[in-house]
Amino acid sequence: QVQLVESGGGAVQPGGSLRLSCEASGSIFSMYDISWYRQVPGRQRELVASISSLGTTNYADPVKGRFTISRDNAKNTVYLQMNSVKPEDTAVYYCYTFWMRGYWGQGTQVTVSS
Repeated sequence: QVQLVESGGGAVQPGGSLRLSCEASGSIFSMYDISWYRQVPGRQRELVASISSLGTTNYADPVKGRFTISRDNAKNTVYLQMNSVKPEDTAVYYCYTFWMRGYWGQGTQVTVSS
């Protein structure tokens, strides 16, 4: 059983920054590949960024150059640093991992608005 808890969401102005955190349970956190997804009402959940157990990162085109995913295995936490945010980044952000089966966090709301 893996539990994922997101935090750090909130309201931010366009061009601003926000850092999301995803804390995971389990003593083998370092072996998890972790992804961040986002979802807006009426649309499918979309992949934002991912980081492998070895630290390899991947980003969706809309966030390349603006978002950075990183991990701290000592804290069982993956971060999503969001810079130069845009109104279209407004969504509920979820972290996800697959270990025997898929696990989702409860999500954290990010609202980008002036």
